[in-house]
Amino acid sequence: MIELTRLNGHALVVNSDLIKHAEAIPDTTLTLVTGEKLVVLESCAEVLSRTLHYRAQVLKHAWPSAEAALGAHNYTKITHEAERSANS
Repeated sequence: MIELTRLNGHALVVNSDLIKHAEAIPDTTLTLVTGEKLVVLESCAEVLSRTLHYRAQVLKHAWPSAEAALGAHNYTKITHEAERSANS
């Protein structure tokens, strides 16, 4: 979840997984997968930055658990395979 600001200055917490797209028209308007539209003070770039930071934090907490469950050898192998797939 990311914290954003409505035009009236009130804080709003949004499930970033529900954002379908963000547009600057001229205010930043988020369209959710439900069809709901939210207008926020933050720029599209800031919404993206906060979303990426949130997802990085989720993965940061998930990977140590995966490493423990799979064992260090398998964890390293899976990580390298994922990197190769991303680079091809």
